[in-house]
Amino acid sequence: MPSPSTPRRIFSRLSLPEGRFLARALRMETVGGALLLAAAMLALVWSNSPWHESYSALRDFRVGPSALHLDLSLGQWAADGLLAIFFLVAGIELKREFIAGDLSDRAKAAVPITAAIAGVALPAVLYAVSVIFLGGDSDALTGWAIPTATDIAFALAVLAVIGSHLPSALRSFLLTLAVVDDLIAITIIAVFYTSSLAWLPLVGALIPIAVFGWMLRRGFTQPALLAIPAVIAWVLVHEAGVHATVAGVLLGLAVPVSRRDELAAAGDDSRHTLAETVEHALRPFSAGVAVPVFAFFAAGVRFVGGGLEETWRDPVAIGIVVGLVVGKAIGVFGATWAVARFTRAELDEGLGWLDVLGLAFLSGLGFTVSLLIGELAYGAGSDRDDHVKMAVLVGSLLAAVCAAIILKSRDRYYRKLALVDEEPEAVVDLPDHPA
Repeated sequence: MPSPSTPRRIFSRLSLPEGRFLARALRMETVGGALLLAAAMLALVWSNSPWHESYSALRDFRVGPSALHLDLSLGQWAADGLLAIFFLVAGIELKREFIAGDLSDRAKAAVPITAAIAGVALPAVLYAVSVIFLGGDSDALTGWAIPTATDIAFALAVLAVIGSHLPSALRSFLLTLAVVDDLIAITIIAVFYTSSLAWLPLVGALIPIAVFGWMLRRGFTQPALLAIPAVIAWVLVHEAGVHATVAGVLLGLAVPVSRRDELAAAGDDSRHTLAETVEHALRPFSAGVAVPVFAFFAAGVRFVGGGLEETWRDPVAIGIVVGLVVGKAIGVFGATWAVARFTRAELDEGLGWLDVLGLAFLSGLGFTVSLLIGELAYGAGSDRDDHVKMAVLVGSLLAAVCAAIILKSRDRYYRKLALVDEEPEAVVDLPDHPA
């Protein structure tokens, strides 16, 4: 056990449970990020082709029982329904991290939590300042939360492509940061983007959620059976006026997580906890279907015929790009540096602050949740919603490019370092210490 005088390490070696969880999540989310990008590109090409009207007709095609206020368009079903599965997985991750993961250790949790909070607050502030400075109307401030979210699938996919030799602790930090970021985003959606609230169905939703958790504790893991209380809870939350994805989070938090079981299973690949089993069953559908389908319906913005020029005349678009590229990077990097500067924490040996800066830029990939908040703020299919989509795409792309420039050079450093370890006699030009 370290003595009180021993500095606490930032990005230290992962615990066994964290390493196992990270490896599994990386595999699935990396594939999901690639599918997300492909779906978004398909939507962009189709919506700007001569057949763009067929894309709009498909996105706006309505289906569902009107008696339950569920006669939604396919785009709405993707945002309200499929993303609920994404947030269900996020809910399980949240509970696992706070009970059995590194967030259960207050010392380890301080850095990603502080970085996540700063990475939400500063983009929101810069967005508001940009909109006010550029003379935007009061309605423009409604979208203050758009540049605050990090798309974990997209970010991990980019990291996998550009950083195959980067330390796994950096990937763990990004994943943990995104988990806390999701919690904040969920809270923002529930509190600030709920126009009217019906308490009766909202309280009633707690019953099927409790039944869902009870069934899992009793060993009922048949998907068809679990889907019954899950769908009922989703419908009730939707009827309450709260965005239906919140139901997914609440269901995820109802999944039993035992710290003892998680630690016991950490060293045994043949043993799986209940939470791990549920998450393992849902993650492929979440990353491989739910998020890409949402991206397909949400990213189809038409920029030909003057649409691009109109976008950049809107202060909302400028504010989003500033928030994602500048706000996220400064917020995450600045908060991490402040923790190291004003506490006894230090970067783990062998890591450099350029690693943290590259990771901070990578947190500016705000695709999925940013597009969702944009729809909630301005209405799906509105002119300003199209400006939001374009700005999120451009802001995420710029953040990815900045991250790639930094992390690619760091990846080359770590690759050379690995070569020296394997072949000490090899002549490799390495700097004396990490940047």
